[in-house]
Amino acid sequence: MTSTAAQPRTLPPARIVALVLIAVVMVGLTYIRVGSASHRVSVPAGAKAGELDLKPCTYGTEDGTAPADCGTLIVPENRSNPRSRLVALPVTRIRSRSDHPKEPVFRLEGGPGITNMEFTKASRFLGDRDVVLVGYRGVDGSSVLDCPEVSSALKRSTDRLSDSSFRAFAGGFRSCAERLTGQGVDLAGYSQTQQVEDMEAARVALGYDKVDLLSESAGTRTAMIYAWRHPEQIHRSVMIGVNPPGHYVWDPAVTDRQLRRYAELCAKDDSCSRRTNDLVASFRRTETDLPDRWGILPINKANARIGSFLGLFETASEMAPLTGPMVVDTWLSAAAGDPSGLWLLSAFGDFVFPHMFTWGEFAAVGVQDAGAARSYFSAGGDPGSILGNPATAFLWAGGRLPDAWPANADDTQYGQVRPSSVETLLIGGELDFSTPPEVAARELLPFLPNGHQVVIPGLGHSGSFYNDQPDAGTRLINTFLDSGQVDQSLYQPATVDFTPGAHHASLAKTVAGIMAGMAVLTILTLLALALRVRRRGQLGPVASALVRSILVIFLGLGGWFLGTLVVLATMPGVSLDNQLLAVVSVSVPVALAISLAWVHRDRSAGAKLGGVAAVAGGSVVGAWLGFHAATELFALVTAIAGAIATANLAVILFEVRQASRGRSIAPAPRDSSTLAAGARDDAQLVSSR
Repeated sequence: MTSTAAQPRTLPPARIVALVLIAVVMVGLTYIRVGSASHRVSVPAGAKAGELDLKPCTYGTEDGTAPADCGTLIVPENRSNPRSRLVALPVTRIRSRSDHPKEPVFRLEGGPGITNMEFTKASRFLGDRDVVLVGYRGVDGSSVLDCPEVSSALKRSTDRLSDSSFRAFAGGFRSCAERLTGQGVDLAGYSQTQQVEDMEAARVALGYDKVDLLSESAGTRTAMIYAWRHPEQIHRSVMIGVNPPGHYVWDPAVTDRQLRRYAELCAKDDSCSRRTNDLVASFRRTETDLPDRWGILPINKANARIGSFLGLFETASEMAPLTGPMVVDTWLSAAAGDPSGLWLLSAFGDFVFPHMFTWGEFAAVGVQDAGAARSYFSAGGDPGSILGNPATAFLWAGGRLPDAWPANADDTQYGQVRPSSVETLLIGGELDFSTPPEVAARELLPFLPNGHQVVIPGLGHSGSFYNDQPDAGTRLINTFLDSGQVDQSLYQPATVDFTPGAHHASLAKTVAGIMAGMAVLTILTLLALALRVRRRGQLGPVASALVRSILVIFLGLGGWFLGTLVVLATMPGVSLDNQLLAVVSVSVPVALAISLAWVHRDRSAGAKLGGVAAVAGGSVVGAWLGFHAATELFALVTAIAGAIATANLAVILFEVRQASRGRSIAPAPRDSSTLAAGARDDAQLVSSR
């Protein structure tokens, strides 16, 4: 009787499990890529303007999940054009806990260029009111004014306060507007006036007689226009961080007064006064001689200036890492010779600025103040203020934005404050650099015969209002909406903490230390794996599986840290979310680790070369696909996952292909002593990790 040697199975159980796990990762990446686009609302066939389709849903708040109704509102893109196409906007009504709710709260987020569909604080007002969120056209609806041209210009910029950057920034807006128009988007339909009419259409569709408005920052401008256009439909209005017409341009004189308020508080604080006897003078000295390096890491001065200005908006510690006390601490540290915090703000800008807003909607709403911007820049711009007004210069592209984005006829109607008899509460933080309360007191309050203003000492912008003494703020709003009375009884005297729990300098050292440590550990780990394979000829099966599935995650991250440090130190013009940087820095260590975990000395030279090539190619392709599956920092996570999954898939497919051709690439059987040595190697490697 003739015996036949058993042929090795092409797909043993371990390989099947690996393929299943790889498939799960690939499906997840596909879902992230496709699912993000699928959540965008669309206009159903046969829809008509004013239709609202709602279905039961839930909404996450800071107090847990609340019952809600979610749906889509159909509105004309441009109400001035009778042949305008329709667009869809998301609508969420978070239901009151009361069986007989009072007037609903329509919430209006700031920005511009920020979604109006996220409001975890809604639970504070659900006791006897519905809270309604209507998506902002251009951000949340079926027509989104994405401007990758603008983001690309910002990513390429090495000095975002230079003329060349302003020209590129404005050119990005111009190109975006031309592209959107060519795609059939009617840009004349994207204004805060049209936003108001969207709110009004939602009110009518939901069957409400009157509504309360709760707005903040740029959203207060929408609330003003709503009150001017439909006063009979508004019960009461609460505005937090009030921004009257013309103040999308910051006033350097007002900003200087705000900084001097900080200086007065600093002089009365022991910890701050020990570091400087004149905070304003310290700022001026540091600003005129801003450090350009922290060790080997360059500081982008424009980013540091812009980030510092934006950081001064808020005071509450919950708004870290951008708060006024942290910015003060950073500049005093820089004055004392430690610029690490400025480097952190610089790196923060590279990550955040290109994706701060939905840039098209930002421009469409922002150009409402084009007249104020033209006046400011034609007069020479900043007159020599303490910080130089960097955010105005940056966001208005040095004054070029009004000419880069088409003007809107709606903007001319509400460029000046109008009288309003709506009962209105203006809330401002004493130290708010974004919307200083003195502006609202001077320019809006006199036009509100039923208006009141509350200025909260020691407080910054709207985020600080919601996070600092939240019970007091909730009572202030709810009492006013209930009765029109102003109740500040829960507020306790507040002071600025000039010794914040978190410091930009310490965060910078932590971030840089982690990056450097992970980079060095990645190099040492790859060297250790190479030496182990060289000495033993292979990794054992357990160690190989661990390296190919778990260790590679950390090596991919460490590779990106290494690449980022190299770019920061030698190529400051390269954006940290650069595609090539991510793909190369992630795929190389992943490919090396998986190759070392797979290779075996008994395999033929051709098999080794083919397998390593398959791993390398799969890693690069997977990193590229993963990088494009998500956006911003999450793209790094998906790039690592893609590189690992595709590299492992590539080598499995290579083995299957070789086996199908009758070319065994399996290593020769090992004797018992070799098996024992391999087991010891596995145990040592696992315990060392």
